[in-house]
Amino acid sequence: MTMLNTSPEDRFRQTGWPGVRARLFHLYFLLARPMTLGVRGVIFDRDANAVFLIEHTYVPGWQLPGGGVEPGETMLDALARELMEEGNIELTAPPELKSIHHNRHASRRDHVGVYLVTGFRQTAPHVPDREIKAAGFFALDALPENTTPGTLRRIEEVLGGAGVSAWW
Repeated sequence: MTMLNTSPEDRFRQTGWPGVRARLFHLYFLLARPMTLGVRGVIFDRDANAVFLIEHTYVPGWQLPGGGVEPGETMLDALARELMEEGNIELTAPPELKSIHHNRHASRRDHVGVYLVTGFRQTAPHVPDREIKAAGFFALDALPENTTPGTLRRIEEVLGGAGVSAWW
């Protein structure tokens, strides 16, 4: 497959069974929760000038950790839960809500809150599992080549001073 005539967004669209599985996953959430809300954390290690990224088993590319807000859960509760599940990262200070985006790639009704997390500790390195195949800290000047476009935009908005887009 040539990448010359594809947009950065198209490079990260799943095909075959992984694509079907990802679409079914989103369909389930649309049926179970017609309005979806998620959170992502820009986990920033100031000393190393690095951010924490994850790579899922079911969608391509490196992304910010996070996930859906469950019924009865606050956005902060969801962020704390997702960071622990995906990276063994425990919040040690309140994170700062930086922006909220409409994620039209997931659905017409999906929104994602992005938090800057500077007060944290990692209790142990993340061990690959069924959801997260890899996770780690990356220097801002050495992010993985296949970091998703949305992730790159959020990092630039939160840490680089770029204007905030309403869209994921």
